[in-house]
Amino acid sequence: MPGYPALPPYVLRDRDADLVSALGQARSGGGLVLVLGEPFAGKSRTALEGMAEELADFRVYAPARGADLRGLPTLLHGRPERYALWLDDLDGHLGDTDGGLEPRMLAQLTALRVVVLATMREDAYDACRRDDRGRVLDLAQTVELAREWRSAERERLRLNYGADPRLAEAARSAGPEGVPAYLTLSPRLQGEWWRARRADRHPRGHALVRAALDLARCGLTGPLPMDLLLKVHEGYADVTGMERESADDARAWAVERRYGLLRLLDRVTGDTWRAAPILVEATGRHEELPDVPGPVWGCALETARTDAAYDYGEVAAKARVAFQRAVDAGDTSALHNLGLLADSLGEGAEAERWFRRAAEAGEPQSAGRLGRMLAERGEGKSAEPLLETAAEAGDTEAATLLGKLLRKRAARWLKAGMEGGSGEAAHLFGDLQLGRGDVDDAFDSYLRAVDAGYAPVAASMARVNQIWNDNESATVWLRRAADAGDVWASAVLAEYVRKENHTEPRRVETVDRALDDIHYGAERGRALDATNLGVLLEERDRADEARPWYLKGYELGDAYGAFRLAELHKKEGDTAEATAWYRKAADLGHLAAKRALGEPHG
Repeated sequence: MPGYPALPPYVLRDRDADLVSALGQARSGGGLVLVLGEPFAGKSRTALEGMAEELADFRVYAPARGADLRGLPTLLHGRPERYALWLDDLDGHLGDTDGGLEPRMLAQLTALRVVVLATMREDAYDACRRDDRGRVLDLAQTVELAREWRSAERERLRLNYGADPRLAEAARSAGPEGVPAYLTLSPRLQGEWWRARRADRHPRGHALVRAALDLARCGLTGPLPMDLLLKVHEGYADVTGMERESADDARAWAVERRYGLLRLLDRVTGDTWRAAPILVEATGRHEELPDVPGPVWGCALETARTDAAYDYGEVAAKARVAFQRAVDAGDTSALHNLGLLADSLGEGAEAERWFRRAAEAGEPQSAGRLGRMLAERGEGKSAEPLLETAAEAGDTEAATLLGKLLRKRAARWLKAGMEGGSGEAAHLFGDLQLGRGDVDDAFDSYLRAVDAGYAPVAASMARVNQIWNDNESATVWLRRAADAGDVWASAVLAEYVRKENHTEPRRVETVDRALDDIHYGAERGRALDATNLGVLLEERDRADEARPWYLKGYELGDAYGAFRLAELHKKEGDTAEATAWYRKAADLGHLAAKRALGEPHG
C-alpha cells in the first residue's frame, strides 16, 4: 500500500497446519473458522497467510466494522465463483438485529459454501460468550494462537534473518510480548515518545525516557535507578517546557501501559528501570535523534566506574568514539571530555594532549586541569597562566593552587628583596613566615625590617610578642602601630589598658566564659569550636567530657579532633586505638599525626 512499508516475510507459526486444515474443511463445505488470541499475537497476519494459501482462487469480501450483512446470502446465491468473508475483529461484526453475523445467517452462508474467516481477541471472545451475540461462536472451528513464540517458531525466524533485517531486530528485542507485537508496536511506541517532546504534551516524560535510552546507548543496558534518570533528564537543553510537567506526572506517563501490553520504561526490581527493549531498538533507527550529550556520557562513565555490573572499558571505548565524533563536528567541550576519559584510564600523556587542545580552544575547565598537571610535576611557572584562566572562570581549586604557587614565588622574591636591604620586603616575608607558623623565623625577618627603619612592621612585631606572652614589649609595638592608625592595634591596646586599670578576673571565670562561647559554636556544628571545646575541657582534667567533642569535631571534618582522640588514647596506654586515630587524622592531612606515624609530612 502506498505510504506504508512492505510487510516482512511471513514466518510459519506452530498452529499454521491446524489453520490450513480448518480452512480445507471449510473450503469443502463452507463454515466459520476463527483465529483466537491475545492482542498483537499475529492473528490477522496468520489468517491472511492461511487464506492466501488455502483460498487462493476465492473472491474475498472484507466489510467495514458494523456493516449490514443481511443482503449477502441473496447477493451470492446462484453465483458459480467461490467466496470468502473476511471478518477481522469478529466482535465488531456480530448481532441479531443490526445485520451482524448470527447463527441463521452463518447457516445461509455455509449452504452457499462461503468460507467465513475471522479473528478475535480473547477478552472480546469471553465477553461475547456471556451474551446472545456469542451463540455463533459455538459453530466455529477455532484455532488459538499464542502471543509468545515457541522455540521452533524462533528457529524458523532465525532462518529468515537474511530476508528482512526487521526480523533479526525482532528476534533480538522481542520479549514475552512476542514478535508480531514488536513488529507492530515498535514504530508506534517510538512515534508516541518522540512526539511527546513538544511543550504541550509530555516534555519531561519524554526527557525521562530519553535519559534511559541515552544511557542504554552508552552501554548501560541494565537496570538504572530512578534517581539517576531524574538527574540525567534535567540536562537536556533542547527539550523545552519541562517546567510545565511535574516529575511525578512524567514518571506516571513513562510507565503507563500502552495497548494493554507495553511501557516506555520497564520496572526491573525495586525502583530500578530500563527503557523498553522494543523502544531501544526502534530509536536506534531514528534519524532525528540527537547524539548523546557529553554530560550524559559523564554520568554513564561514573556509573560504570562504580557499578561492577558494567565493564568500564567497554563504556569508555564507546565514549571515546562519541567524543571524537563531537570533536570532528566542532564541539570544543568534547576535547575536554576526551582529556577526562584518558585521565580516568591512566593515559596521562594523552590526557594532557587533549586538555592542551581544549585550553587553546578556550575551554577554561581544561586550562585548570592542565595547570594542575603541570604544577604537580614542578612546572609551576607554566601552570600559572592556565590556572589563572580557570580561576577567572570560577574554578576555586585552580584559584587556591594558583595562590599557593604565587605565594611560593612571592616568598622567593621577597626574601631576595630582604637580602638586598628592603625593610618592606623583610616585613612582607616575615608575614608569610608567620602565616606558616614559623614564629622565630618571622621575628628574625621583622628585626631586619626594624634595622631598616621600616615603621609599618610594628603591628607584626606586636603579634609575635603576644604569641610569646611578652605583653610589655607587645604594648610598646601596639602603641606605635596604633599611633600610626592600625585599627587592630588600637583595639588590642585598649584591652591592655583596661586590664591595667581593673582587677584581672580569676582564671577559672575566664575559662568558664570561653567554655560558654565555644560551646555555643560547637552546638551549632562548627568543627573547630567542637574540638577547641574538647581541648578546654581536657585542660581542666575533664577528659571524659572532652572525648565526645573531639569525636564531633572529627565527624565534622576537623583533623585535629581525631588527633586529640589519638593523644587521649596514647595517655591511657591504648596504643592500637591511638594508632587508629592517628591514621584518621593523617588521612585528613594532619601533619603532627603523620609525624606520629613516622610518615613524611612535608
